[in-house]
Amino acid sequence: MSSRSLNKVLLIGNLTRDPELRYTPTGAAVCTLGLATNRSWTTEAGEKREEVEYHRLVAWGKLAELCSQLLTKGRKIYVEGRIQTRKWTGQDGQERSMVEIVMDDMMILDSRKTIDEGRDQSGSYESIPSSSQQQGMSSSQQSQPDMPSTGQSSGMKEDVPVDDIPF
Repeated sequence: MSSRSLNKVLLIGNLTRDPELRYTPTGAAVCTLGLATNRSWTTEAGEKREEVEYHRLVAWGKLAELCSQLLTKGRKIYVEGRIQTRKWTGQDGQERSMVEIVMDDMMILDSRKTIDEGRDQSGSYESIPSSSQQQGMSSSQQSQPDMPSTGQSSGMKEDVPVDDIPF
């Protein structure tokens, strides 16, 4: 009889640094990010307290490439993933370990205008589908989000300023 288990993480926070994109020797894209989450509470004495938790995030494949293209330090994101602990022996012979969140899905919760204009609260929502969600999309729906159409061949009736494109 097998026992059920679940390893699922849901986080909303702000990026602490710009994403770092690398490629493995086999050509797989991997992107690492830092995320800060805040927790606030009031003590029994009525004192307000706040605590910040820092998380290391890792994205693979297409999601890794999209994260490196669309995310920058300070952006607010929603992340779904799983906890993974990596263990290795350092050059000094010491055993080391690191806990990280392996991302399955991510949504951007603010707009670039929000970041550029001093973080007002009128941000829009963008979604980055995971690879499993992309499989159900047609090839035209999977076009590169960092390549906005100029309207010349796409049949658009009017030109849209680049600043108005949400991604």
